[in-house]
Amino acid sequence: MKENEMVFGIRAVIEAIQAGKEIDKILVKRELQGDLSRELFEVLKGRDIPVQRVPAERLDRLTRKNHQGVIAFIPAITYERLENIIPFVYEQGKNPFIVLLDGITDVRNFGAIARTCECAGVDAIVIPSKGSVTVNADAIKTSAGALHVLPVCKEKSITEAIRFLQASGVKVYAASEKAYENYTAIKYDGPVAIVMGAEDTGVSMDNLRICDSMVKIPQFGTIGSLNVSVASSILIYEVVRQRMNEQAQ
Repeated sequence: MKENEMVFGIRAVIEAIQAGKEIDKILVKRELQGDLSRELFEVLKGRDIPVQRVPAERLDRLTRKNHQGVIAFIPAITYERLENIIPFVYEQGKNPFIVLLDGITDVRNFGAIARTCECAGVDAIVIPSKGSVTVNADAIKTSAGALHVLPVCKEKSITEAIRFLQASGVKVYAASEKAYENYTAIKYDGPVAIVMGAEDTGVSMDNLRICDSMVKIPQFGTIGSLNVSVASSILIYEVVRQRMNEQAQ
């Protein structure tokens, strides 16, 4: 983590929040107390910024500067709003193609998925504001720079994003080993979104329940599952293949 991607010190973090600066998360020393600390938490009320209480040693490892027990992480990109992306894509006369990442925390997988999305013409990636990977220098490097050009939407929750997409006429498909249908059995015509889950837990049950359908990639080996970035690539390019066939007809 580069120091120019962080804000140190209680007053500096408060001012960054009040100025509307985008913040991924804030680390606060466990024992932190005092008037400034209380002011920080007052400013944070009602804002969707994750806060973690951590040992002082973790903060000391991140910077040698006087952090006063508080470090805020600034995203390496400007996040977009899904509610702005969808109307824009429709206005261009296109069918939206969105990829949602539910609980994915591995930066390298995220970067690899973003690289595939950009190559395949996906309109945006959606991540939740909590419990998820964020866009940092490592993610950008793994994405081969794709995260500089591909819109990333950081939404309050994947559940809310799914409901918004469905209300906007987008069919939402979840990749899951629990699915009965193979991914090739679905016709991905029209507006489409694909939800990919973390390798250990998959897409959450709450999100599986509200998706339009679940799909699986058939597996014939002994290993439990595909790497999530590989699985994402397979599903993304099935959508691309079907769309290209439609255009050719």
